[in-house]
Parts: sequence; C-alpha cells; structure tokens
Amino acid sequence: MSLASGTKLSIVLDGVEMNKKGLIDQVSEAMEMPRTDATRSVEVVLDTIAEALFSGDSVQLLGFGTFSLRDRAARTGRNPSTGQPIDIPAKRDVKFKGGSKLLERLQADLEKG
Repeated sequence: MSLASGTKLSIVLDGVEMNKKGLIDQVSEAMEMPRTDATRSVEVVLDTIAEALFSGDSVQLLGFGTFSLRDRAARTGRNPSTGQPIDIPAKRDVKFKGGSKLLERLQADLEKG
C-alpha cells in the first residue's frame, strides 16, 4: 500500500511551512539529483515508515526520533457547546518522539532566540 503518493505532508522549515513538494525539492537540491529521483526517494522512505507502522512495528531513526503506534481507549467526553456527554470511540494513533540530537538542536535554537 503506497501511503506517500496520496499523503499531504507538511513541515515547517526556517519559519515557513514546507509540504511534500518542498521536501522533495530540498532532497533534490541537497543530493544534486533529478527531481524524479528525489520524489521516488522520499516516497520510498515514507512508504517504508508507513508499512512498518501498519505491521505494528515502531521506526527508530537514531538522533532524529521514533515513530510508534499508540492505542487510545474508548472514553466518554463532553460536547463543548452543550456540555452533553458523548462517546469517543477507541482509535489507533501514530506517535512521534523526538530523538536526543533533534531535541538538543531545538533547545539550542530556542536559547539563541
């Protein structure tokens, strides 16, 4: 199942939101490769991460972070408009936890101002 080709990806880079096209452009430029090759490379990476998650595995990219699944139990919530109780169904979600190097860099950027 190819997830990458139909997925809207949004990333913020230098204060500007980046989408999948922007990521492909960055890869193409950094690797000095044709855009078609960069497109395929990005799609393969995204598909590989998605397939691992579909299989129930987590994906750990050392220094960057870990993608894993989180099961959320069904619960009762409240409609914010009316205050009435509503049933919220159980769901499976993707969790991302930043790696130590990524978090250190983010913290250093924050401290610089």
